[in-house]
Amino acid sequence: MLEQLFSIVTPIYLCIAVGFVWHRIGRPVDNTLIADLCMNLGAPCLVFSSLVGMHVDSRALTELVGIILLALAAFAAIGFTVLRASGVRQVSMLATLVFPNIGNLGMPVCLFAYGDEGLVYGVVFFAIASFVQFTVGQALWSGSASLVQLAKTPLVYAVVAASIVVATGFEVPVWLLRTSETIGGITIPLMQFTLGVSLATLRIERWGRSFWVAALRLGMGFGVGFALAEFFDLEGAMRGVVILDCAMPTAVINYLFAERYGREPAEVAGVVVASTTLSLVTLPLILVWLL
Repeated sequence: MLEQLFSIVTPIYLCIAVGFVWHRIGRPVDNTLIADLCMNLGAPCLVFSSLVGMHVDSRALTELVGIILLALAAFAAIGFTVLRASGVRQVSMLATLVFPNIGNLGMPVCLFAYGDEGLVYGVVFFAIASFVQFTVGQALWSGSASLVQLAKTPLVYAVVAASIVVATGFEVPVWLLRTSETIGGITIPLMQFTLGVSLATLRIERWGRSFWVAALRLGMGFGVGFALAEFFDLEGAMRGVVILDCAMPTAVINYLFAERYGREPAEVAGVVVASTTLSLVTLPLILVWLL
């Protein structure tokens, strides 16, 4: 069991450490370029190639989409209730609870723990959560919905294209599938690298709030994931992916949104760092329990 756990978490932690050390020793990093490559090129290709390249029951994928939406709704409801009761009314704090780090951490964990099937489910979770984040989440951050911004998001087109292929059974040309697989392959390592760079640059200013919001994100996430897995009687890779992705720390992209729209970026950065740090302990424990 320990060897299996070690083989899952060590590559992830080492890739994150590379990004952290790379920044600490003063090597140049263009985080904007890397983030742009991941979100607008790598991730769409990874989503498309994963969904059309794997033969997964379409009914299972449909069920998973519904579960993901329920999970996000539960995060929002619980987060809003707890924050309001605590006197915290910032939209930024609610977003840190609703949107977990399914990209930088979630996808590699799902891949290493459950293989290609786990990656497919992890990619679906990432795609749906990203779609919600760039629609509902963007509206929360900016104060207004923007269909123009949604139309500029390549991930949306990748999801639509993959859905059409899966629904119709269209045979994707080999050259196109291999191209998308190759480009999509850059996504996971680059995401892990940028997470390490982010942890080296972000700072915690309000320790108390950062850690209790971080603890709420992780505890609530695990509780919601476990409840949904039990309610829908999930098994195997899908059960593991739902619980793991729900229990991920706060996504780094929340900080990028906070900085762009001037919504307490320093406090959001604190929650990102605190939740990611705590997850270095909670994630192995969850994996031991699952596996």
